[in-house]
Amino acid sequence: MSKKENKISEEELASLQDQEKNKGAILHDLGLLSTQSHSLQAMFSQVMKEQDALRAELEDKYGKINVNLNSGEFTEAEDSE
Repeated sequence: MSKKENKISEEELASLQDQEKNKGAILHDLGLLSTQSHSLQAMFSQVMKEQDALRAELEDKYGKINVNLNSGEFTEAEDSE
């Protein structure tokens, strides 16, 4: 009696190997994306802190104002009370 070989075809093996390679690449990219997202969130938080500090500095110097970011001109801010 002939013994049946317990092995998939070369094409099937190549297909499985390609799928595993693609999964690994996707997982790698997801890891990079997650790291970049974390880094961007930290950078955004830093910019917000800097903007708040500058806003407070400008308020001390000029009072409550609205600044036109294109021209640098400002108007007094209306109280929302």
